[in-house]
Formats: sequence, structure tokens, C-alpha cells
Amino acid sequence: MRIWVDMTSPPHPLVLRPIIALLRASAHEVLVTTRRFGQTEAMLDRLGIAHEVIDRHGGASAVGKAGALARRSARLCFWARRRRFDLALAHGSVDLAVVCAILRLPAVQMQDYEFAGLQRRISFRAARRVLVPDAIPVDRLSRIGASPSNLCRYPGLKEDYYLSDFEPNPDVLSGLGIDRKRILAVVRPPDDTSEYRSRNRLYEAVLDRLAADPRTVAVVLPRSEDQRRDARMRAGDSLIVPDRVIDAQSLVAYADLVVSGGGTMNREAVALGTPAYTIFGGRMGAVDEKLIAAGRLRRLADPKQLELRKRTTEPGPRHPRDPRILVEGVLGACTG
Repeated sequence: MRIWVDMTSPPHPLVLRPIIALLRASAHEVLVTTRRFGQTEAMLDRLGIAHEVIDRHGGASAVGKAGALARRSARLCFWARRRRFDLALAHGSVDLAVVCAILRLPAVQMQDYEFAGLQRRISFRAARRVLVPDAIPVDRLSRIGASPSNLCRYPGLKEDYYLSDFEPNPDVLSGLGIDRKRILAVVRPPDDTSEYRSRNRLYEAVLDRLAADPRTVAVVLPRSEDQRRDARMRAGDSLIVPDRVIDAQSLVAYADLVVSGGGTMNREAVALGTPAYTIFGGRMGAVDEKLIAAGRLRRLADPKQLELRKRTTEPGPRHPRDPRILVEGVLGACTG
């Protein structure tokens, strides 16, 4: 089969990499598109995934997003029609959903957060199959357009699948000049362009706490150039802001703690056995609710709650899962 994969956010190359590799190993032809947004292109380059860039993100405003959706969908529709795809795959790409609805192309959407409103409603309703963690209740998914008959619910975290073959590389530490005797914290700011964004002053308070502790070194991984500029204004002996895309998964694996305003990096930390704190300002999704209830993820209300100490466990995947489960779910859109 000829399969189209659209990636619209920096985590998508990580999530979809093993699926693409397994599809190609089974003689399927896979073509990848992306848009200019954050570090998405750089992540694709780092992972060696060939891709075609079509348009860009519309920014934080609703008007900008609507304009970008219309413009990019039109360009993708022209691009995809000529290539006669058999199947399309994305992790929440609304652009792909619109194009597939117009071209009557079977679409598969992956997702692990159920409260992003309009984005989910469009992509789920256009999808022939929706792949989600089994932690998300079916009734929540039904309310936003996912038909129970189209659901493919998989066990564990999506991070357990794409990190199943992961081996941390200590070179990331030396490349950043990190003293391994110090407590290493990794900090990911909240997403300031997402539909579920909210003002998050806790992030700045966390940076202040970490910068003030001489035992600690914190690596800040911004999502945008604005965030990078703001973080660099604080940078010093205790705060490091990389100027390029780095092997963030190895950094998380060797870290003593992770604090993130989004979901993916915290769940990577959980999958790799690193203590993780969420400062997410939106409505908590079922996956994170379950991790918090199990004590695998901590909700941070005050920077004083951070436990700054060296970890004693070895880095590496804690619950690796076979990504062929996801591939079977994707291909089931054409057979079931």
C-alpha cells in the first residue's frame, strides 16, 4: 500500500518513527509531510525521516489557526490527490483529517489526550480508525466524535511503544557540559500555541527555584523561539538552554527529575523511570489521571514540593511494548 503520514508537532516524529519503520519493512510505501512549527522539522532530520514541508503553523490565535488550516489543507489536498494514497496516518493532524474527508481516503488518527475540543472532533469524525490508550474511557471519546466501533484501544502508554528499543546515550550530557555530580533537572515549558493553553506562572517559579539551588543544574527545552529567548535571559551556571535539537530522550533518561507543562515529556520520564512532575495548566486527561493515581506522575502546585536529589535507579525503558500492536491497529483501517 501507499501510505501518507502527516506530522504537525515535534513529538510526532518520535511517536510515529517505529510505525513507519515497520510499515516500510513490510514493503509498504510511506511518504511523510510536515509543517514549519517549533522543532518538528529538526526532529525529523535528527531521526532520519525523509519528509516534505508544506506550509506552517498558524500561531496562537483562532483566526490564524483557521487561516492556516484552510491554506494548508488546500495545498495538501492537491499534493495527496496526485499520489493516490491507500491510507493516511497522523497523531491528531486536523489538516490530514480535512483532506481525507474531501478525498474519501481512509484515515487513522492516534491520540492520547481527549480534551482538545474542536481539534479532536474534526480528526476523530473523519477517521476510519482511532488509536488511543485504554486508559481513556470510551464515553469521553464518544462525546468528541470517536465511534466505539472505530476505536482501537491499546494497553500502556504510547511512549512504551516508541521507546521500546531505546538505549540512552550519555554523550548528551557531555555535549551540554553537565557535571554529573549535580542534580539534573529537565524542564519543558507549557505549550503557548495549543488550543488548551493557559497562563502558567508555575513554570517561571520552577525555574527560579532550580536556578537558586547550587546543587542543581536544569536544562530547559523550549518549544518556541520566544520561549528560548525568555529562558536564555535567565540562563547561567544553573540553567542551560540548548541552541539546537538534542537527544531529549537520553537527557530525560539520565535526569534526576523532569518538570513539564505538557504531556509527552512527562510520560517519557515515566516510561524511563525518571521522577516526573506535571505543571500542565489545562484539564487533566485520563492517561495522566491514571499515572497520578498510581503515584507514577506527580502534580506540582508549589516549587517547594520538588524533591531535589540524585536518583539511584538505572536509566532505560521500564515497560517496553511491541510497536507491531500499533501497526496492526493502523492497517486494520483497511481490513476491518
